[in-house]
Amino acid sequence: MKILITGGAGFIGSNLCEYFLNVGYSVICLDNFATGHRHNLDNFINNFNFKLIEGDIRNLTDCQNAVDGVDYVLHQAALGSVPRSINDPITTNDVNVSGFLNMLTASRDAKVKRFVYAASSSTYGDSVGLPKVEEVIGKPLSPYAITKYVNELYAEIFSKTYGLETIGLRYFNVFGRKQDPHGAYAAVIPKLVIQFMNYENPVINGDGNYSRDFTYIDNVIQMNELAMTTQNPEAINTVYNTAFGDRTTLTQLVRLLKENLSAFDAKIRDIEVIHGPNRAGDIPHSLASIDKAKLLLGYKPQYSIQEGLKEAVTWYYNNLK
Repeated sequence: MKILITGGAGFIGSNLCEYFLNVGYSVICLDNFATGHRHNLDNFINNFNFKLIEGDIRNLTDCQNAVDGVDYVLHQAALGSVPRSINDPITTNDVNVSGFLNMLTASRDAKVKRFVYAASSSTYGDSVGLPKVEEVIGKPLSPYAITKYVNELYAEIFSKTYGLETIGLRYFNVFGRKQDPHGAYAAVIPKLVIQFMNYENPVINGDGNYSRDFTYIDNVIQMNELAMTTQNPEAINTVYNTAFGDRTTLTQLVRLLKENLSAFDAKIRDIEVIHGPNRAGDIPHSLASIDKAKLLLGYKPQYSIQEGLKEAVTWYYNNLK
């Protein structure tokens, strides 16, 4: 079986590439390296069953070339980050909406068996209920959130109109090996890790009581595999929360990170954090219900935040120190 992974040089995409190569699939990676990194491909770039296509999902021809002969698409390519979308909504829309539509169209025309795509917990917007249940969403709070909701709408239309099987995975704050700690839009966990390792005083947004459902990368890989391979007709043409199903405040996160990092360097335990203003477009709390994924896909997340952080911190310390 042949899989196309768009954004395959990125954090999540490169982990998916490596996993599916290891279990025997042929994997094609499509990436323009706008946010992905070539070094993320180092472990498998010479694998006989791996092919890299340097291209852009905003170019329909690149999408058509990439899906040729492909059985499944795992669409990870996107411009992430709420702040980035606020600063540059046009590019975010161009990549996340126009690029997504290109990939759907190319997949439809190539008669791809199933199109699994990275959706986002940002789709819940101003919905205040916890835990977040797939069928109850609010109004988006950022341009990024709008683009990810539009993805779900387009996927549903392509399922109903053209018969393309689609499954959306609403990722909740994914973290783990290969997640980039550098750059203006780095995610909170790798950014905190690198700052602690450099003996800097990290700045966290707000009073530290905002909470998130932090989700280790191996749980996300499991969800992608289940979504791609399920034979349950009730499980396709829908969306799923992709999370562990527990929430952690930023204050708790800092404590866990310091505990894990201080096992390598005792000085880190005494580093204090600085509190800054809340970030525009952020929701206060996020917690996923994973009941739907458990029921229809047989999802059983293996890594809590404590277990995931232990793995992630070890990887960062060994690779970035």
